[in-house]
Amino acid sequence: MLAKSTSATPWGIDAQPVQVEVDVHNGLPQTFIVGLPDASVRESRERVRAAIKNSGFDLPPRVVVINLAPADLKKEGNHLDLAIALALLAALGELPEEALAGRLVCGELGLDGSVRTVRGGLAIADLAAREGYEELILPATSAGEAAALNALPVVPVRTLAEVVGHLLGESPIAPARADATPGAAGCCPPDLSEVRGQEAAKRALEVAAAGGHNLLLIGPPGSGKTMLARRLPGLLPPLGLAESIAVTKIHSLVADTPPARLITTRPFRSPHPGVSTAGMVGGGTIPRPGEASLAHGGVLFLDELPEFRRDALEALRQPLEEGQITVVRTRARFTFPARFALLAAMNPCPCGHLGDPRHPCRCPPQLVERYRSRISGPLLDRIDLHLEVPAVTLDELRSPPAETSAAVARRVAAARARQQHRFGDRSPTPWNAAMTASDLRRHCPLDGAARKLIDAAFERLKLSARALTRILKVARTIADLEGATPIQAAHVAEAVQYRSLDRRVTR
Repeated sequence: MLAKSTSATPWGIDAQPVQVEVDVHNGLPQTFIVGLPDASVRESRERVRAAIKNSGFDLPPRVVVINLAPADLKKEGNHLDLAIALALLAALGELPEEALAGRLVCGELGLDGSVRTVRGGLAIADLAAREGYEELILPATSAGEAAALNALPVVPVRTLAEVVGHLLGESPIAPARADATPGAAGCCPPDLSEVRGQEAAKRALEVAAAGGHNLLLIGPPGSGKTMLARRLPGLLPPLGLAESIAVTKIHSLVADTPPARLITTRPFRSPHPGVSTAGMVGGGTIPRPGEASLAHGGVLFLDELPEFRRDALEALRQPLEEGQITVVRTRARFTFPARFALLAAMNPCPCGHLGDPRHPCRCPPQLVERYRSRISGPLLDRIDLHLEVPAVTLDELRSPPAETSAAVARRVAAARARQQHRFGDRSPTPWNAAMTASDLRRHCPLDGAARKLIDAAFERLKLSARALTRILKVARTIADLEGATPIQAAHVAEAVQYRSLDRRVTR
C-alpha cells in the first residue's frame, strides 16, 4: 500500500518542501530510503521503527520503500522523522491517508516515540503559509517561534501517539499561541554611564548607532575599547517586525536551543579571532549562516582585529558593501542576509603601547608595519569611523557618571526616525550607511563651506572615492543628530576627523 505525507528541510535560511512517499509490500523485511538522503536521514529508519513499536503500534515484517521527493534535492538533518512515521502508519492502515492531506509535518523522533526539537521552525512556518497548507505540526519546543508568525495554525506535539490521536480526531490538540513576551539575542547590554572618560569614543558610538556605520577603535590595552563596544547594543532601537522575522529565522537555524519567540533586540556577535572563513560568512555542504549573518540587523564585534585570519576578514567585503552573502555550491546558490554594523578594536602595535606616554613601545618599526599590514586597505576603506582611544587618566576614572545609554538612545532614535521619514518604506534598513549613489546626490546637499572643506580633505588625505562617499554618509548622520537639513562645514569636519587615522594605520 502507498501513502504520502509532506515535510520540509532547511535550505539556506528558508525551507524546501519534501514529499514523503512510503510503499509497503510483501517480501523479505527491509527498509530502503531513496531521494538523496544524507547519513542523518538514512539513520531515521531505525528511529522510526523503534518509535512506532514503542508507541503501541504493530509493525509487521514487510518491505518498506521510502522516497523523498524531489529526488535531486539533498536532504539533511532530523526534520523528516515524524513525516516518515506518519506515512508509514498510513501505509500500514493505522491512519487514514486523508488525515495527512493539507498538513505539513516536521519533527525528530526518539526511540520512545517522543518528538524532539527541530531547527528552523520559523522558516518552516513561512513555507507552510506560502504553500497554502491548512496546518503545521511541529515539536512543542519548536512551535512557539513558528506560532509567532501568525500565518497558520501550529500544532505543538510531544509524542507520536499524540500526533496520531490528533489526526484521528480522538484527542485534538489546540494550536500554539504566540508568546507576547519580547525575545532577545542575548542578555541586557551594560550601560554607557559606567564608562569613565573617553568622551570622543562615546560620541563615535553615538554616530555609529545613529547611522548604522562601521567603527574601528585603536588604542592601548586597558583603554576601554571592549567595554565601549559592549555598550553599543544599548544605544540601538528594537528590531522592526520584518527585521525580527529575518533575525529569528537565522538564529533558529544555528542555535543549540532555537528561540521560543521572535527576537526583538539587535544581535551582538563577538567571534573568536581564530574563526574560519566558513564560520565567519557561512559554509558547509548545505551552507548554514556564519557570524556575519548571525549579526544581521545588529553588531559584529571583532576584538583584536589584526589577529583574525586574513581570508576571514577579506570575506567580509561583500556583506559590508551589499548587506548579504552569496555562497555557491555545485547544485545550488544560497544568499544569506548580513546587513550589520561592524565594530572592530585593535592595538596600535603588537605590544599595544605605541603612542602611550606612560608605557614606552619597544616594537621595531618593521614589526609595527607587519602588524598593521594584516588589515588590508580595501577593508579599512569600508570602515566609516576610525578613532584613536587613548589610555584613561586617573582623574577620568574618578569622574562622576556620564550620560546613560537611555539618554543617548533617545537621540539615536530621533536621528533614525528622520532617516525613516527620508527614505520611506522602500528600504527594510533605512540607515544612512546603506545609502546608494542616487541617495547621496538627493539627500546630502552641502553648503559652500562644507563643499570646500570636503574638497580639501580629499586632496590632502588622498582619499579614495569610497572613503569620500563614507565621509558624506557620516556627515549626513551627524547632521541628523542635530536635526539639520543641509550638511554644514562642522558636520563635514567631524566626519573627516574620523577618516584621518586611516592614513596613519596603513603606512
